[in-house]
Amino acid sequence: MISQKARYALRALLALARVGPGKTLMTSEIATEQKIPKKFLEQILLQLKGNGLVRSHRGRTGGYELIRPAEEVMFGEVLRLIDGPIALLPCLSIVAYRRCEDCRSEENCELRHVFSRVALASRDVLDKTSLATALAAPELLA
Repeated sequence: MISQKARYALRALLALARVGPGKTLMTSEIATEQKIPKKFLEQILLQLKGNGLVRSHRGRTGGYELIRPAEEVMFGEVLRLIDGPIALLPCLSIVAYRRCEDCRSEENCELRHVFSRVALASRDVLDKTSLATALAAPELLA
């Protein structure tokens, strides 16, 4: 399962993508609309800002905006940023590979064979699904 923090991050990014390029939303607007605790959302937005996904603006018309086009922000990228590796086994992780301590042979490991198929399918969906795709045709993702 993905963390609550990752779910909130994706929902905040989708809210920003929904308003369109160059438009901002205040933290309080996102928090209210998405039912995210404001203090938690502030921390999430700072993390997203620090990783180049959003930018903040000060002032009366300030708030946060998505920096990159929604077509370029993939679900997999956000999940890795917030939750870390997506793989179910450490030996299948792309960004945090490590050999399983109890494994005698990765080539002959039945668990690895099964979960590698799961990992490939998950990555395929997450790394090819953008914020824009999710907003444009959620029914196509089912």
